[in-house]
Amino acid sequence: MGARMSRARLAAPSWLAAAALLAATGCGGGGADGAERAPQRAAADRRATDTGDLPDSLTGQRLDWSRCPGTDPAQGPESSPTPLPDGAAWECATMRAPVDYTDPGGDTIGIAMIRARTDAKGDDRIGSLLFNFGGPGGSGVATLPAFGKDYAELNKRYDLVSFDPRGVGDSEGVQCLDDRELDDFFAADAAPRTAGERRAYTDRLKEFADGCEERSGDLLPHLTTTATARDMDLMREVLGDRRLHYFGISYGTELGGVYAHLFPRRVGRALLDAVVDPTGDSEQGALGQAKGFQLALGNYLDHCAESDDCPLGGDKDEAEDRLGRFLDRLRDHPLRTQDPEGRELTQSLAWNGIAQSLYSEDFWPYLTQGLDDAMAGDARDGTVLLSLGDSMNGRNPDGTYSTLQSSLTAINCADSKKRFSEDHVRDSLGDFEDASAVFGPPMAWGMLSCTWWPVRGRQDHPDVSAEGSAPVLLIGTTGDPATPYEGTAHMKDALGDGVGVELTYEGEGHGAYNSGNECVRDKANAYLLDGDVPDDGTTCDA
Repeated sequence: MGARMSRARLAAPSWLAAAALLAATGCGGGGADGAERAPQRAAADRRATDTGDLPDSLTGQRLDWSRCPGTDPAQGPESSPTPLPDGAAWECATMRAPVDYTDPGGDTIGIAMIRARTDAKGDDRIGSLLFNFGGPGGSGVATLPAFGKDYAELNKRYDLVSFDPRGVGDSEGVQCLDDRELDDFFAADAAPRTAGERRAYTDRLKEFADGCEERSGDLLPHLTTTATARDMDLMREVLGDRRLHYFGISYGTELGGVYAHLFPRRVGRALLDAVVDPTGDSEQGALGQAKGFQLALGNYLDHCAESDDCPLGGDKDEAEDRLGRFLDRLRDHPLRTQDPEGRELTQSLAWNGIAQSLYSEDFWPYLTQGLDDAMAGDARDGTVLLSLGDSMNGRNPDGTYSTLQSSLTAINCADSKKRFSEDHVRDSLGDFEDASAVFGPPMAWGMLSCTWWPVRGRQDHPDVSAEGSAPVLLIGTTGDPATPYEGTAHMKDALGDGVGVELTYEGEGHGAYNSGNECVRDKANAYLLDGDVPDDGTTCDA
């Protein structure tokens, strides 16, 4: 996941913006399809789960594959897809899908897709391998080629395929505020303490929700995990595959579980890496993430304290106290940076920067450098931490924003029926602070993100029960901050007897396949390429 770096001094690590495409948050809400609706419409919705319910104009469409253009800002940093190491080129196309699967003959939405074809022929060619990199809100059209070399071995037998899910990137991506408004939104206080700060915080959330409704209101009820799973089944049909072969990361594991629930007998070889816990509601998910990021922070602090140049000192407990005091100072005294637009490092941006850096051990040197720069006496500079925070927020180097965070909110709020009050958050703060003194407060207040949302969700959590499905390989990482390891076993139980096969990576970071661990890579490739299912409970050491 991303390039490794030396201890060289970098003012603004530009590769982090691309790395953020893969290090998506994975904090999906429930998997219900759209807004709350009348019982008869819900029944029709449950029936519309087969491509036979769709018109021939959709199931029989031929995709117009052509050379891919450069990345659109809505997808991420400007780039052009680089061919795979063997020279395989990337092609792009747009698939039409129903906006509303209860009205399959109605309006359609364009789903942006990308692929690299395999040279394999006959029995050597398995079919298409569809990727979702998480978020929800990550652009697969931008991410797959950016990290294509990591999946080149799989191209020997598969066409590698990904897409921008509905409401993401070039698939009518949700945009709630303009770029300058998003700068202000992400820089503002994320953990209010006084009555005035709480009013300002809730006003910002209302403004954000109003902006989403104004710009994307007609689409918001249909930006759901279930609808995206149905889009994937239409892709399977249009691509000519009898079964869906799938590689889901982070939120992509929830999406894969929902697909398996809807279409259990169409599941081919499916790998779910950095597994979301499908059994908890959005509050339990947020609390689990607070604990997960705290675990990852503790592991980083252990590593930092053992080094000779840790800016937080050589004692882990004291290091965390110093970090907390540093963040507290930023509330009233933001740090200058080298940003050409004069932006400062605020507490909220620093929180996001620290969280971003905990997604992978590869990011730890940047965190150390960023803290060193930011705590270095009179010369304090917040540029590196700001760059990390921008990466988490989907800010491109040119100052534009991808749809990452807006799409994430829209999908989560369409999925989950939970709408929390300010009083509930205040009552819950103690539990979140116990989970993490650093990350608990902003994650607790983040529960209000859907409170003023114009679309009402319906379920507490997704249904991923998949009786009759082929085996699904689940890979959990013990030090994963964003999708804590315990969720892997919960997904296995929820899928049902004989479906989930659990593989544990005893290491750090969000996602195991791209960690560089040969054991994980070999077993995953053997499963995807040859159908060799590892023994349930297999463990790979770091």
